Order: sequence, then structure tokens, then C-alpha cells
Amino acid sequence: MAGVVKAPGAFAITPHKVSVCILVNIYASPSQISVPFPFSSVSQHNRLGLYLLALTKSCDDILEPKLDQLINQLREIGGLLDHWLTDHVTSRLSSLSSPDDLFNFFNELRETLGGPDSGVMEDDQVILDPNSNLGMFLRRCILAFNLLTFEGICHLLTNIGIYCKEAISSCSSYELRRVDDSGNDFESLSEDENMDLNLVFKKINEEMEARKRATEQVSFHLHLPKELSTLVEDIEVSADPKSEHNDKGRESSSYASGELLRDVDPNGGVFLRTNWQIQGYLMEQADAIEKHGSSFTLNAFELTLRQLQKLAPELHRVHFLRYLNNLYHDDYFSALENLHRYFDYSAGTEGFDFVPPAGCNSFGRYEIALLCLGMMHFHFGHPKKALEVLTEAVRVSQQHSNDTCLAYTLAAMCNLLSEIGFSTTSGILGSPFSPMISVGTSLSVQQQLFVLLKGSLKRAESLKLKQLVAANHLAMAKFDLTHVQRPLLSFGPKTSMKLRTCPIIVCKELRSGYHLISEFCCEGSTMTADGAFSTAWLKNLQKPMGSLVLSQDNGSRNNYNPFLFFTQPSSIPGSVMQLVGSSYLHRATAWEIYGSAPLARANALVYATCFADASSSSDAALVHVKLIQHLAVFKGYKEAFAALKTAEEKFLCVSKSRILIMKLQLLHERALHRGHLKLAQQVCDELGVLASSVTAVDMELKTEASLRHARTLLAAKQFSQAAAVAHSLFCMCYKFNLQVESATVLLLLAEIHMKSGNAVVGLPYALASLSYCQTFNLDLLRASATLTLAELWLSLGSNHAKTALTLLHGAFPMILGHGGLELCARAYITEAKCYLSDPSFSVSKNPELVLDPLRQAADELQALEHHELMAEAFYLMAIVFDKLGQPEQREEAACSFKNHVMSLDHPHDVEDPIQSDTLLNA
Repeated sequence: MAGVVKAPGAFAITPHKVSVCILVNIYASPSQISVPFPFSSVSQHNRLGLYLLALTKSCDDILEPKLDQLINQLREIGGLLDHWLTDHVTSRLSSLSSPDDLFNFFNELRETLGGPDSGVMEDDQVILDPNSNLGMFLRRCILAFNLLTFEGICHLLTNIGIYCKEAISSCSSYELRRVDDSGNDFESLSEDENMDLNLVFKKINEEMEARKRATEQVSFHLHLPKELSTLVEDIEVSADPKSEHNDKGRESSSYASGELLRDVDPNGGVFLRTNWQIQGYLMEQADAIEKHGSSFTLNAFELTLRQLQKLAPELHRVHFLRYLNNLYHDDYFSALENLHRYFDYSAGTEGFDFVPPAGCNSFGRYEIALLCLGMMHFHFGHPKKALEVLTEAVRVSQQHSNDTCLAYTLAAMCNLLSEIGFSTTSGILGSPFSPMISVGTSLSVQQQLFVLLKGSLKRAESLKLKQLVAANHLAMAKFDLTHVQRPLLSFGPKTSMKLRTCPIIVCKELRSGYHLISEFCCEGSTMTADGAFSTAWLKNLQKPMGSLVLSQDNGSRNNYNPFLFFTQPSSIPGSVMQLVGSSYLHRATAWEIYGSAPLARANALVYATCFADASSSSDAALVHVKLIQHLAVFKGYKEAFAALKTAEEKFLCVSKSRILIMKLQLLHERALHRGHLKLAQQVCDELGVLASSVTAVDMELKTEASLRHARTLLAAKQFSQAAAVAHSLFCMCYKFNLQVESATVLLLLAEIHMKSGNAVVGLPYALASLSYCQTFNLDLLRASATLTLAELWLSLGSNHAKTALTLLHGAFPMILGHGGLELCARAYITEAKCYLSDPSFSVSKNPELVLDPLRQAADELQALEHHELMAEAFYLMAIVFDKLGQPEQREEAACSFKNHVMSLDHPHDVEDPIQSDTLLNA
């Protein structure tokens, strides 16, 4: 019945494993001394040994390679011996025409293994250790063959015949070409071998017809119906590297395609998979779903899972895969239903292949179910429900003494509190089993988060969960980046302390995660990691790089590059690589906040170059967004939109995706610079619609939409409305402790009051923004606030021109070294205005001191199409040329000023495919 826990599936002998046994017998011939025949050197012998090591570790994969694929791999690694190896394997397989032949073959394999006295051996003699990887593989094959019934042996013979016959058509053309090139002749084979081969294939045809009739009545291997047999059959995968594509959409679709499990063999060849292999396939698909996210094909994979669930209801993990598939496609009800089904049917014990440990409690894994449910609520934007469920998971984990689940639950709560804007957690974290009960619930959310982070890190270190330790270090770095560590106790002797963030602590936390790359330990099965490594190595043989280095079309096999064999993909698990890559993303974000654009760009490029294969789709989109933002700020919109078009082709532009938000941000900025205020307001509305209506969810997007709405009102000279929106935004940021955003909003309020003519009112806002910047080490934003403060002083009158110029020159190194085009242009224009406002400055004596920064500002603003600032720069240039008595240059500058003012007041709509694709389809 469904849900019965069964023992793991047995190791099944297949034609592919027989081929590997033949190769192992070649590698370790029992009667050979020194280097066995036909190897001419130790390096050739070792090369085949490494290949066999990878091949045996990958024998538990879902799909086994066909004979022609095995031959192609032998050609890649065989060097000068590839012809002999392929001929020997095919001839030995064709000689297995009766059960007696199989018995004799496996008896020969026994002689390959070393006996009890194998420690006494002659020098350089090759004896295979029974406890080695190759020895264990041979022992498993021999044991699996000995357990076969006579019917099973006959069935294996039939499969071997089909296995050989499938490779004849694909290999015949290559063999003919090889005969023409090398001068060899098939007549060199003995007549007996040709006669045996003909008899073998005659027997194969007869047995195939008999098998086709027999399978309609009864299944040979399993009690399952015939449809399940077709579900788990192998398929023929092309080994031609030219047929492989790197298109991301096709790659993600191939994971979910039903053809992975559907029969395409016209002769009806069936190679059944073990339970472990099916579980491995489902685990591989789970990793693919989490990596590709919403770009993973929904319907095709859902159809495959439903079919597998119908035919094999014991596979409870199918429910979990359906849950993940619906989760990342934002189907709340289906995800919740499948999650409940998974834990109801299996209690989280993986069902089909799970062997319960001794002393296992009757509650199953209820705490793990709560952890998954809490993360699901967090994904769908239900923060209060998520926090309640995770608190319950903490209670159950403590009751069941499940320290590992408790550690992961605490880490999930830390992630929730850091991502969601909670103003208070009273009533949620105050239960008797809450982790905060020991310190009380009167602490602020930030102090509670700090205590949780410390506790989670300490627990992960005590349990030696290396990946969780690294993740907690990244969370601590993220916390220290935007929070000032205050003492938890408000009484006792007062000690002097600086209420500032510490970049050194942030860097130390980020560097702590780097040690994971060298001392990682997989928290799952180590055999899975080894098998994944071997599979990746074998798949790498099919890549174009291998075919270019070891090309068969150049007529020479002497160009074999042994370095290719030893430079295979690392066996580091993908989750470890993803964590290490996340540290570079955090470093890029930290340098963005601190104001170092070159270092932020460098870390983003390191991530995009070194960790793109292991990254999830969301992280890959994030790094693209960072690089596009850098282009927009430092190169202008033309290059930014070109890069954006490339990113859109790679990532699906779905609702609330980072690429879509980045696109709307660029459109809004360019619309403001061009004077398209209606378009800018429309883009603001689109950003606001993307944010969730739930309180404290999507705070970053809500802050961005409100900030841009205030800037749009400021550009429209609606100062009172802009100030009201900015003031409301500051109250929200203060409520939810968004410190960096608060500094930006205060600076915007100072700018609004300055442009409205109330410079005195704007001064306190600029000074408050400077205070925030000093506290959180926001160096570039501090330089921008200093520039705004200089503009405010200059607005108070010409008497304050020198004060403004002194402030500006103090901020110049940071602005010119790390600022973008717009910030540098503003600084140049403000410097020229300070000189022109100073009564002691004479334009006629030193005109270049004013003209040079104005020309530089005009050049940099050209790429941004910023009509307002460009009009101001040309207006000041016209004044300077008028004072210098240069009417031609004055008229030219005045004409440019007029053009930019007219473009700003009467913007003309230019056909923009990027703009139309975004807004017309909204």
C-alpha cells in the first residue's frame, strides 16, 4: 500500500556495468607484471585508472550512457590506445552469447581481485585491492550477478545484445572512416569472430520479438505496470558537442522535460533504475528549481511528477518537488497543499528509501515541517504568520532535542527579521519557548535580531555545521553594515563608546565565510558529492573544449593534452560555492554603501566571472543589476540600456523581478533628466504597483517608489507636495529602522527646501543627513550631503561663497574619485558659482578657473541627457564670456542654453522600444 517504508533498491547489473567491468579487467589484468599490455607507459595506465574511478562513481546516475557514448569517451581519454580499447570492449561484449559465457566472464573477474595474501606480491605487479573503489565495484557486480535467477541472466543477455546493436548504426560510419584513414581492414578479424557476431545478432532479433510478446503479459523485473517501465527507461543523449546549446531557457526546460523519463528506443530496450537513482534524480531537480526559480518550466515538469506519483505512490518526495515547483511559480494554494501532503504521507522521512534510525520518535519530523511552512509564508510575503510558525518550530525542536533543526530555525528567523521591516515583535517572541525569553521582550527589534544572530552562530559552531556557520557570518556582516551595536543593558558604569558602525568588523565577518571553501564538509552524504563530481567530469568530456583540444578531424591523435584530464571541475558542492559567491555579493553591497564604486564593481565582476554557474537566478540577476547601475552612473544611459537588453534576454522579466525594477528605475531617471514628467510619474506608479500591499513587506521597493515620487514632484516644482511625501517616507524609514534610507530622505528634504527658496529651513536636514552618514560610514553619501550643504550656504548670499567653496573642496577628493557623472557635474557647477559669487574673484584675471569646470560638467552631462543642469552650465558660461567680451562664444553658449531650456519645457516624445515594451504592456 502507499506509504509503506521499504528497503533501498538493490544494485542492479546492466550492460553498461558489464562494459565497465571489461575495462577494469583491462586495467588490472591478473597475469601481468609491471605495466599491463597494451599500455606503453605508466601515464597511459594511470589515465585509464582515473577515468574508471570517475566512471564507477557515476554508475548510480539516473541515466546510464549508451555504448556509443562510452566509445566516444574512450576516444577522448584513450589517446593512441582508443582503437584497441573500443575494439576490445565491443568484441568482448559480442562474445557474450550464452549464460555460460556470462558465468565464465564473472569468474574471470574474481581473478582480477587480490586474495587474502595479496600483500605478498612481486615488484610492480598489478593487483586490484578488493577494498578500493574499483575493487568494491567489481565485488558489487559479481554479487549482483550471483543473485540473478536464470530468467534474469537471460534478460541480461538480451539487454547486452540490444546495447550492442544500438551502437552499430552510430559507430559504423566512424569505423569505416577509421579504416580508410589507418589502412586497417575488417578482414583481419578471424572468420570465427564474424560468424559469432552474426549468430549473436540473429539471436538478438529472435529474442527481441519474443520479449516484445512477453512484456505484454507480465513484467520481468517489478510488480509495477508496464507504464512505469517506460517511465524509467534510458534515453539516447547525443554526444555531439555541436548539438549542445547554452540558451538558458532551453537549459531550464530540459530539466523539467518529460522526455528525461520517456522511452524513445524503437526496439523497446528497458534499463530500470533503482530507488536511489530515482531519489537522486528528484534531488537534482530540486536543486535545479531552486537555482532557476520562476524560469523553471512549470507545466512540463508538473506533468512528469503527476505521472510518477500516479505510478509509484511510494515516492513521497514527489510531493516535495511539486511543492517547490509551485512555490517558485507563486502558486500559494498548490504549494501549501503539496507541502501538507508530503509531511502527512512521509512525516518528512523521505518515504520510499528511508530507513528509520533506532529510537526514532513517533512525531516524525514535525519541526522540519514547521520550518518549511514558515519559509513558505516568508516567500509569499506573510511575515507575521512566518514568525509565528518559526517560533512554534523552535518550541518543537527544543522539546524533541533536535539541535540541528533548531539551529536552522534560528537562522531562518534571523533572515526574516533582517529582511522584513518589523517595528515590534511583542506578542510573537514572548512565548515561554521563545529564544528571547531569557533576555526579555523589552528589547528593540534590532537588539533581538543581534541576540538571535549570536545564538544561531554559536549553536551552528557547536554542531559543526560549516555551511550554516558561513551563512551566519554573512548575516552578521549584513547586520553590522547597517546597525550600530549598542549595549543591551542600560545600567551600570558608563563607558565611553562610539556610536558608529565599524567597517573592520564587517570585513572580518565576510572573510570568515571564505574559510568554507577550504575546509567545507558536506552536511549530507559524501557519496553524493563524489558521484556528482564524477558525473560532472564525464559530462565535461562532451564539451566543445574537449573536442577542440582532442579533435578527431585533424587526422592526428598525437596532440593529446594530458592537462585537460587533470583540470576537471572541482568537487566542491554547489551550495558551498553559492555561499562563497554570496560573500562577494555582500562585499559589493558593502562597498556600495561605503561609497567605493571601483571596489563594488570589482567584487560584482568576480562573482559574475567565478560563481555564475553555481549562483541562483535571483543572485545572478542581482549582480547584473549592480553592473548595469554602475554603467548608468558612470557611462550614461546608452550603454546601460544596451546591457539591460542583454540581461533581459537572459532573465525572464516577470513581475517584481530585479531586472524589471532596474528597467523602471532607468526609465524614471532618464525621463526626469529629459523633462518627461508624465512618463516619470507613470513609472513611479508602476513601481508602486509592484510592491506588496502587506505592511512591512517589500520595504526596499516601497521606499524606492516613494523616493522617486517625491523627486518627480520636485522636478514639477510642486514643493509642498514633494516635502509632504518625503516627510511621510522619513517617518516610515524611522519606524522600521531603515537608517541608510533615512539619510537619503533627509538629504532630499534639504534639496526640496533649497529649491523652494527656504535655504535656512533646509540646513538642519542637510546637517542631520551628515550625522547619519558619519554614523554609518556612508562616505559617498556624506560627500553628496556636503555638496548640498555648500549649495545651501551659497543660496544664503554671496557673503557665504568662501564657506561654501571650503566645504566643496573638502568633498572634492571623494566626489571626483568615486562619484558618478551627475554628482561630479553638480560639484563642477557649484564650484563655478562659488567663484562667480565671490566679490573678491576677478573673472578677467583667471577665466579658466571657471570655464574649465563648466566645460567638464557639460561634457559629463551629455551622456545623461540632463537638460536642467546642462542649461545651468551653459548659462554660466554665457555670463563668463559676456564678462570677457567674447560675443561669439557668448551667443553660442546662450543658444545651447536656449535649446536645453526648450527641451526641458517642451519635451518631444522619441520612439523608444524599451520604454514602449515596459509601459504599453503594463
